Amino acid sequence: MGHVLAIDIGGTKLAAALVDRDGSAARSATRPTPRTDVMAALTALIGEVAGDGPVPLAVGIGCAGPLDLAAGTVSPVNMPSWRGFPLRDEVRRLTGAPTVLAGDAQCFALGEHWLGSGRGSSALLGIVVSTGIGGGLVIDGVPLLGPTGNAGHVGHMTIDPYGELCECGGRGCVERYASGPNLARWALANGWKVPEGEPADARTLAADAAKGEPVAVAAFERGARALAGMIASTAAATEVTRVVIGGGVSGAGPVLFEPLARALDEVAGLAFVRAVEVQPTTLGVRAALAGAAKLAWDHSAEAG
Repeated sequence: MGHVLAIDIGGTKLAAALVDRDGSAARSATRPTPRTDVMAALTALIGEVAGDGPVPLAVGIGCAGPLDLAAGTVSPVNMPSWRGFPLRDEVRRLTGAPTVLAGDAQCFALGEHWLGSGRGSSALLGIVVSTGIGGGLVIDGVPLLGPTGNAGHVGHMTIDPYGELCECGGRGCVERYASGPNLARWALANGWKVPEGEPADARTLAADAAKGEPVAVAAFERGARALAGMIASTAAATEVTRVVIGGGVSGAGPVLFEPLARALDEVAGLAFVRAVEVQPTTLGVRAALAGAAKLAWDHSAEAG
């Protein structure tokens, strides 16, 4: 039946798997992303997963961006050694297989649409809420990548034109209000006292919010309202019918999803916007790898 090679590249880890048409992984491996010489680590990982078998039918790569699909290059923000790096061609040369590239959050959305919470949705928005906020759109089963491959950057939609400056250079971006580090940053600035011995991060903040600590609760309500504004705006523009949320912050569970539901009820007006279903990921960290595999299978079918 054959396999494709799926690769997921992020600032903290590299993952790869041989995946069949049903989405089952025959072999997989991960390793930390090094600060330098990332390609050497990726080469070793590919060799571990696929080196002693037949050439995969195709290779799908999900990589942190920005990226340039036409050139096949990537410049991940958290990987300073890669700027305009020709990832697609390097992997194609290494594997000898047709290779296709997309953003990691786009692959998250595609993976959830194929095997996870997004199954059956005609128009899906996938959101990764973590150190940053990424996203991807899958419309009629096809990922919407955009002219340069950067469609779905919902974390940098403006939800407050008079709001805080974002690291991207914009103002009032969702990421500035709802990403993990920014949730913790706002909470600390507004009087959150970190429990002794615990890190001042979103995980600790979520644990305090679950206990009812007022500042922690307010931080998640503030972040949820920013997410709600972005979801409502995206739904109004694209008529997505389902939203799947993953990433580390989604692990907060009800602490995030309950205020998000309330905020959506307040900010959404049009009936088709109010009808959007919001669900947590079911694939978790496997979603982007699954999406990369689906990307490869679709590319293989087109090439065939």
